[in-house]
Amino acid sequence: MGLGTLARSIFGTPNDRRVKSVRPLVEAINAQEAKVKALTDQGLKDATAALRERAKGGENLDRLLPECFALVREAGVRALGLRAFDVQLVGGIFLHQGNIAEMKTGEGKTLVATFPATLNALAGKGVHVVTVNDYLARRDAEWMGKVYGALGLTTGVVVPQQPEDEKRAAYQADITYATNNELGFDYLRDNMKSDLAQMAQRGHNYAIVDEVDSILIDEARTPLIISGPSQDRSELYIRVDKLIPLLPEAGYTVDEKTRNVTFTDEGNDALEEHLRAAGLLPETQSLYDPESTTLVHHVNQALRAHKLFQRDKDYIVRDGKVVLIDEFTGRMMVGRRLSDGLHQAIEAKEGAKIEPENVTLASVTFQNYFRLYAKLAGMTGTGLTEADEFREIYGLGVVEIPTNRPVARKDEHDAVYRTAREKYEAIVKAIRESHEKGQPILVGTTSIEKSEMLSNLLKKEGIPHNVLNAREHAREAQIVAEAGQPGAVTIATNMAGRGTDIQLGGNVEMKVLEALAQDPEAHPDEVRARIEAGHAADKERVKQAGGLYVLATERHESRRIDNQLRGRSGRQGDPGKSSFFLSLEDDLMRIFGSERLDKVLSTLGMKEGEAIVHPWVNKSLERAQAKVEGRNFDIRKQLLKFDDVMNDQRKVIFAQRREIMEAKDVNEIVADMRHQVIDDLVDDFMPPRSYPEQWQTEALDESVKLKLGQELPIATWAAEEGVDQDAIRERIKAATDTFMADKEQAFGPDTMRSIEKQVLLQTIDGKWRDHLLRLEHLRSVVGFRGYAQRDPLNEYKTESFQLFEKLLDSLREEVTQKLSALRPMTAEESQAMMQSLLARRAAPAAGQGTLAAQPAAAPQQPPVGQPTAPVNAIRTMAPALAGAGAAPEAEAAPAEPKPGFDAADPSTWGNPSRNDPCPCGSGQKFKHCHGAF
Repeated sequence: MGLGTLARSIFGTPNDRRVKSVRPLVEAINAQEAKVKALTDQGLKDATAALRERAKGGENLDRLLPECFALVREAGVRALGLRAFDVQLVGGIFLHQGNIAEMKTGEGKTLVATFPATLNALAGKGVHVVTVNDYLARRDAEWMGKVYGALGLTTGVVVPQQPEDEKRAAYQADITYATNNELGFDYLRDNMKSDLAQMAQRGHNYAIVDEVDSILIDEARTPLIISGPSQDRSELYIRVDKLIPLLPEAGYTVDEKTRNVTFTDEGNDALEEHLRAAGLLPETQSLYDPESTTLVHHVNQALRAHKLFQRDKDYIVRDGKVVLIDEFTGRMMVGRRLSDGLHQAIEAKEGAKIEPENVTLASVTFQNYFRLYAKLAGMTGTGLTEADEFREIYGLGVVEIPTNRPVARKDEHDAVYRTAREKYEAIVKAIRESHEKGQPILVGTTSIEKSEMLSNLLKKEGIPHNVLNAREHAREAQIVAEAGQPGAVTIATNMAGRGTDIQLGGNVEMKVLEALAQDPEAHPDEVRARIEAGHAADKERVKQAGGLYVLATERHESRRIDNQLRGRSGRQGDPGKSSFFLSLEDDLMRIFGSERLDKVLSTLGMKEGEAIVHPWVNKSLERAQAKVEGRNFDIRKQLLKFDDVMNDQRKVIFAQRREIMEAKDVNEIVADMRHQVIDDLVDDFMPPRSYPEQWQTEALDESVKLKLGQELPIATWAAEEGVDQDAIRERIKAATDTFMADKEQAFGPDTMRSIEKQVLLQTIDGKWRDHLLRLEHLRSVVGFRGYAQRDPLNEYKTESFQLFEKLLDSLREEVTQKLSALRPMTAEESQAMMQSLLARRAAPAAGQGTLAAQPAAAPQQPPVGQPTAPVNAIRTMAPALAGAGAAPEAEAAPAEPKPGFDAADPSTWGNPSRNDPCPCGSGQKFKHCHGAF
């Protein structure tokens, strides 16, 4: 026995000591149980309301914890018939403290979340419970909403394509259930809005992330991108795609460890020949020339599409569309697209319709989104292997919560075969044996292709089975419900985040629903009693056969994914078994040193069909997996450093937008911007400490006309005796201040304030959009600075800061120029504009472009209306002011204005919803017309 093992046997592990430290709190909660049980249903709500008042009065939530948890436990008993175990209270305490609770599958994580969610909701700042898919968000909100309702708290659920009013109401609830994707997209959408009343989220107080390892580790590198369409290059993708299969094998190298593929010199030469023959590369031009940048980008993406992305593993083609598959959960990711033209390259490879590339309007990674929360917590069945990353990136500790009953599952050592054929023969044999003795078996595979290949083998052997993968997504609940029946055989891709337990003997609720669907006239209670009696017998038979057998056909790069599959067996003290069947031809074995192991097996003289089973093999594989995990962590950490640079700038821009939206009057801000522009102009053309004969008065005069919209006698001023730069600076400022004051008088103060605010927000959005594109380009090339012995990260920080300074300078100039160009519209211009608009609206509308990644592009801002309306002032008199919008939607035919409609008086507009026809009669939707603000 080693010293470490001896010390742990005496003092316990650090995890044991942490769990033991909260036992007094659990006892304090249990001591409240009798008092809470005596309360009426209304008494439960009154007691919770009293706790809410104390929390809002500033009392520490830790002091309220025992009373609050006791109330939640009682609410769970009354609403769901579930009394939380003490270990579930322990999990809830650690979640409240801002930790990750690692709880085995089947230990009731969904119920555990209600305890810290309720406690933290008392402060009135909202709590977000984050799930991995829409189904779980809806299910958990409905299911646990009964518990919150018994306590007088409100529950909301946020799902895609939800009406804006519903979404805002969901975020205003005490506890809001949502997916990680929707939360991130709503954060981005909110920061593209131009009015505080339109924003959905109300801050980031406390979040509990279910399947936290899937969201904060596996998807951490995935940026959420709201985008709009750019130019169509589909023809170029198709032409380049046809050239890749023509390359010789020596024309490229594939690095499977880093998932990277590059052209060799031979490949470059062959590619240039093919490109010239196809008319894509001029005879005098090389791929190394700067003019070839776009073409090089396309051929690189086409090569990646062909050599790194496999159909039925990384994506499937459904209804003529390329749909990505989540490598960690095996689910389809509908609506998710690969960026930088890679998705288009795959569409060209598969002959699918090529959707246009997109321009990024806003983006954020999950790493940076979830670090916005004042307090973060998470739940998972498998988090300890990534504890270092959770601690370093998010400041989260991982606590392993003891199971309610001891785990009775038997985890066997890995069996390693020489070839994949021998491995699959052994797998089919093991499946047959389990099936014949009535033991349900869950077979884990790493891709759709392998799950279907194994399914074909079982069909040949006549073994009945179900296949659960992205193709069978719709039957998921039914397949999982049947997976625990005697002798059931279920082949599944990765089982992370399914949110459904495999119950021994089958799922009673599902069987009852099926029986009632077949015989609607049957009495539900009689059906349930009959099914429960049969289920008890089936469950006992499965237990006698050894419980659920989890058989994995391959090891994943991450130990965590293997543990998730293994954890499907042995829930709540049930018996079970797990084993991994491997071969030297498996991806992990092949990439990480199978040659050495192959030599050892050859030396041992292994026979056909024999397997090596030894603890050393397990340890060797775990070390290989740990290396991969470590490398992936390093990649994520490095990417986070780069993303943090953009994140700091994003926070500044978003904070500035919010400040502008909250301000009633931004006149001082735009005046400061105008004065700064004047300072810069005078410094440029009349440098400090220069002589009058060195001044560029003509150039200054031209710039003042262009940027400030005024003709001023600058040359005359400069010729005066004793006039210096400061005097001219002050004269220009005084003249522009008077000019803008006259303009305010013409428009009216309220209208001018509205114009200033909208111009500011639109210009910030446009500049930020361009800045994101520049940062993307900088990031794609900055890595090459390493060849010059310069740190790419420092180079990126320096240059991105310079770009941000340029953004602020150009922002001041553009806002000043736009506001200076404004003038009221004459009656003739207004009438001509309205006629033009009505004529255009009467013509057939163009089809709307496809927007990727659930976009919320800025609305179209066409010119309409009356001289004094803000929308006219900006859109019609300065067309350049209109922000870049999505392609126009089809609108209704023009109609008569609403009786009494006055464009200058919003009180006469009624209360139309955003998608109703505008009351001005233009035929446009309200949100695209007078409701644009």
